[in-house]
Amino acid sequence: MADSKRINKEDTGRLLDEWSKEFSVSVPSRENGMPAMLPWDGKDTSFLEWYRNTVIPPKANFFPPYEKMFDFQKGAEGYHLELPPSDKQKQLIFGIRPCDARALTILDTVFQDTYQDPYYLSRRANTVLVGLGCTNPYDSCFCTSLGISPGESTDVDLMFTDTGDGFFIEPVSDKGRELLAATGGLEDGLEADEARAKDVKEAAYRKITRRIDTGDIQQRLAACFENQDYWEKVAAKCVSCGICTFLCPTCYCFDINDELSQDEGTRFRSWDSCSFPIYTRMPMENPRQEKWRRVRQKVCHKYWFYPVNLDITACTGCGRCIRLCPVNWDITQTLNNLPASS
Repeated sequence: MADSKRINKEDTGRLLDEWSKEFSVSVPSRENGMPAMLPWDGKDTSFLEWYRNTVIPPKANFFPPYEKMFDFQKGAEGYHLELPPSDKQKQLIFGIRPCDARALTILDTVFQDTYQDPYYLSRRANTVLVGLGCTNPYDSCFCTSLGISPGESTDVDLMFTDTGDGFFIEPVSDKGRELLAATGGLEDGLEADEARAKDVKEAAYRKITRRIDTGDIQQRLAACFENQDYWEKVAAKCVSCGICTFLCPTCYCFDINDELSQDEGTRFRSWDSCSFPIYTRMPMENPRQEKWRRVRQKVCHKYWFYPVNLDITACTGCGRCIRLCPVNWDITQTLNNLPASS
């Protein structure tokens, strides 16, 4: 508790204003009615009243839906590449939920450990994550089944807990401690604040009632992998729209294309989805033409292939794929009803 601080809610705008002098600050905002982490306008803190979680996950702040990789020109001696200017602007994301902070840690294994992606990594290196504990989770949330608490996180730099009229602030990383030490207008956290924050975290944890059994999930998926009847039933109402993957905070599939105009052009990458029928189409064949194979791939990738290869489950239980699916497809029902064998 020695390093903890507290602040009244009414002073949140002042705090964000102070941080805006050093960082580009993003907060939960509505753009065309779609909640996402967007630049703070310098005055509106109404999100503290309506915010439960964003629809567009914070991964978009690091891995945008559409991103220019470079421009190129063809000359007599070959191609000349022009990279976009490096974005050195420091950013601070305020209010990220523990499930989404964990998702970024999971994405790190792809964009950092597997290969060095300069676009993603430059943004990650220049970002401070300020977590905000979830006190009103959706009934579609199941983060606790994945070892995540809605009220606290080890994947952020600072952790805010809503204690009613204020926030209890705990540093998590050295980056967070340095920011907290340089921030004025904060009061030292009291034992009463810490006790209240603990009660809030425990209450939030109890509100997560949706669960999946992850104990032997890899073995169960392996046992029914060839059970076509099961996967056809699971995939029956899926419309292959890709919403569950686009809005998943850990999905990272992308396509790369060139826009050409005579001897010059731009290479860009954009989000893609394994739900799309043409996603895996190659010159001679499409190995996942049937919908049931694509649905099976999505489920097995998150709960079997990814853990085997990278030792972490590619799901945080945020529940977006459940509550935002147009046909109410539910991955927890799929996992909880896996047949014992094929």
